[in-house]
Amino acid sequence: MVRQTARVMFAVLAALAIAVPAAAQMGGMVKGRVLDDKGQPVDGAKVTITANDTSRKFETKSNARGEYLQIGLSSGAYSVVAEKDKLVSAAQRATVRAGSPAQVDLIIGLAAAAATADAAARGAALTKSFDDAIAAQKAGNYDEAIEKFTAGIAINANCFSCYNGIGRSYTMKKDYAKAEEAFKKSIEVRPNDGEVYSEMANMYNAQRKFEDAAAMSKKASELAGAAGMGGNPDVLYNQGVILFNGGKTGEAKPLFEQVVQANPTHAEAHYMLGMTIVGENPAAAVTEFEAYLKLSPSGPNAAMAKQFVDALKK
Repeated sequence: MVRQTARVMFAVLAALAIAVPAAAQMGGMVKGRVLDDKGQPVDGAKVTITANDTSRKFETKSNARGEYLQIGLSSGAYSVVAEKDKLVSAAQRATVRAGSPAQVDLIIGLAAAAATADAAARGAALTKSFDDAIAAQKAGNYDEAIEKFTAGIAINANCFSCYNGIGRSYTMKKDYAKAEEAFKKSIEVRPNDGEVYSEMANMYNAQRKFEDAAAMSKKASELAGAAGMGGNPDVLYNQGVILFNGGKTGEAKPLFEQVVQANPTHAEAHYMLGMTIVGENPAAAVTEFEAYLKLSPSGPNAAMAKQFVDALKK
């Protein structure tokens, strides 16, 4: 038993010495504002979001500030239209990616046609610049990505997702001062959007500034809750990872428990839950590590999960 315990604790320490776990990205979403042709917010407009490949439709409504939000979208291309009192906006294109909310503003009203035509042209140019930036970022060409995101800002100075993209690229380049500058600019443009705080949490986490990361993660979670997303598993998972990395295992554990309860197929949450309980309840930890291996047999933590299972069962 002593040998087994020593082996398990060695494995735990080895796992903790590995790279800090990456925070999960939030699911795909479309959000924006519905305005009339005088630029005033439209309350109660029906917003229809249609997937181009499947024709599946999602519907939501704008609030008193004209704002709307639709979460839980798969990555892909969508068409977005707003309607109220038989007045319909021009259809706008949205490209949805996990972790990168698509911003689509819509104009309805008698004189909306001309306004939306110009907006559509600018929107198409912004979409192309943003798509090119994301492609460059995925390819690891961070300087090119920054250039493309900057071009998007030239089209729309309020493109907060562009500032976030710049910050993300600088984070990957480990130029944290410039990353923080870009994220703070995003906050100036849209102070109540949780995406940037989640990005800043990742940036501070990469620098092992765990207290700052926890504060940003908490802010992101609070804003997500205000938007009706407080129970979003990815939001909870991100916050749990930040707490775990900061040594606050006891605070992280209930968050991972909530994630696996809300989404039993969240493989990484099973793994992290196992990590929080491996010392106090090895049998339960085995269950979590086995769940991870079943869901993600070739995942980034598969080798370590298998090592835990083998050690704990001996």
